[in-house]
Amino acid sequence: MKTCPRCEASIDDSARFCSQCGAPQTEEAAEELDEYVRQQAEQVAAESGGVRGDGGRSGGTGSGDVTTADVFGVAVEELTDREQLWRRGCYVVGYATVVVALTQITNPGAWFLLLGGIAILPPTRRLLGLPVGGTFKREAMAGLYVVFVALGAALFFVL
Repeated sequence: MKTCPRCEASIDDSARFCSQCGAPQTEEAAEELDEYVRQQAEQVAAESGGVRGDGGRSGGTGSGDVTTADVFGVAVEELTDREQLWRRGCYVVGYATVVVALTQITNPGAWFLLLGGIAILPPTRRLLGLPVGGTFKREAMAGLYVVFVALGAALFFVL
């Protein structure tokens, strides 16, 4: 009798898998397990509508990948290059504004900058839209950002 290298349980010499932890004991068993897991993942992706044309073998994030948006029930849309650029720009501007606000946190105007930086971030746009059943338009969030930053800047110069 041999022992499982994973859980050290006693197993038969001819066993392909450990009866205690299920770990494969041979290369063939490991390959069989990998193939089974891949097939199950493709089946789950197909049932959720996320079938990729390459059989699930690509390493990148293709349009058929299951994302957190799928998991949390947020509508998944194909993003155009312009929308991706807008989203990335919002992250850059939002985080930069938050960093500036945190460095000047003792000034009352920093709180408005902090709120503006948080408001422009794309996750905030989605989270604020959940109670109303959608997402706020990006122009509305950009307007909110401008208002908060203007108030914060005004307080910086006044105080």
